[in-house]
Amino acid sequence: MQGFIPPKVALPLAIGLATFALARVARAPAGFDAVIEDNAARMMREGRQIFRFDTFGDEAFWGDGLQLHKAIAGEKHGGVGGGVSPKTALSVGLKVDANALPEVLKQQLKAGQVDLDDPATTLALLKLSAVVGVSGFFNADGSIKSIGIQCAFCHSTVDDSFSPGIGRRLDGWANRDLNVGAIVSLAPNLKPFTDLLGVDVATVKQVLASWGPGRFDAELDKDGKAFRPDGKQAGTLIPPALGLAGVNLHTWTGFGSVTYWNAYVGATEMHGSATFFDARLDNREQYPVAAKSGSSNTRGRPDRLTAKLAALHFYQLSIPTPKPPAGSFDQAAFSRGRTLFDGRAKCATCHVPPLFTEPGNNLHAPAEIGVDAFQADRSPTHMYRTAPLGGLWAHQKGGFYHDGRFATLLDVVNHYDAFFKLGLTDQEKRDLVEYLKGL
Repeated sequence: MQGFIPPKVALPLAIGLATFALARVARAPAGFDAVIEDNAARMMREGRQIFRFDTFGDEAFWGDGLQLHKAIAGEKHGGVGGGVSPKTALSVGLKVDANALPEVLKQQLKAGQVDLDDPATTLALLKLSAVVGVSGFFNADGSIKSIGIQCAFCHSTVDDSFSPGIGRRLDGWANRDLNVGAIVSLAPNLKPFTDLLGVDVATVKQVLASWGPGRFDAELDKDGKAFRPDGKQAGTLIPPALGLAGVNLHTWTGFGSVTYWNAYVGATEMHGSATFFDARLDNREQYPVAAKSGSSNTRGRPDRLTAKLAALHFYQLSIPTPKPPAGSFDQAAFSRGRTLFDGRAKCATCHVPPLFTEPGNNLHAPAEIGVDAFQADRSPTHMYRTAPLGGLWAHQKGGFYHDGRFATLLDVVNHYDAFFKLGLTDQEKRDLVEYLKGL
């Protein structure tokens, strides 16, 4: 019979093929394959270090300029005012990396032997590089001389495994507890903001106080729009920086790619010594503050960011969406919700699985999704990005959409049900919510 292999030949052949396959798996990469793998491992290590610890020289702004380190230290430790204790720091959403704490300190914390009301303890944590997203710079005598922030300041949190606010790092997770406005308001010198925006200190503090936990306004220093036309705050929710591999545009309104936003934030929001260019921000009608300040063509010297963008990008794209905790959603409802999501509810038309955003140009006009244009019109795109949905469960705090206008996932489903006239039943809506919770 044609194609028949006798058993005496077939068994040794199968063993030989299996051995060959195993050998191929076990064999170390060679040639340019090895170069690629070595490069990937190096970029992962470097990108993680940059994301967690690199200030890009922004201590010249946060420390030397705003003098925020003096407010943290307090008068007793060479600064001003009462200082910032660990309890206060945790209350405004700062997090502590438990892995950076010596074992003896962990035991003291558990035994209640550490004074969490003393700013000196905060300074000690900064010396240990234990405050997530914040670096302290110290003199030889141990006194603090400056302070800087990193990407992890907004885009990392902890798992609370030690205690609330103290635990293992969760890179890429949006810190929706972080009250950026309250932290910045502590700075003894807000002149950089008053000069830029042309307002007094009281007005700057009013705007900073309006954001609240988990929000930041990355366009304020470009367009000067401190509040919405309806009087509400103009900041947006801090977005997650995970699950972005394969996603075309970053941020709520699709300013640009992930690496574009890294340059934008590193140079113009963190105020690092960096290069950033976007001629769109020269539009005086849309961006009067940027046109005046010249931030569309930022040329920090030395440039401490550009050479790090590739590794930073690589690391961020490597952060996957976290799996939802076991038991956090109804499995049967999840299955029913997936059928609805892919079918009658039409969610997958824009949130295309498994990216859960459109491959390609993933932008929509406000009218297409039934929301106002305020935030979209602050972007050069005048549109909203189709947000990826993976890991939604990990950033529910603060609400949904760019400004948290929908408090719950059911509110989001109700919005689209009404806007697109889907006619979903209450049970179908609940099923969709369970599906979204399980992504």
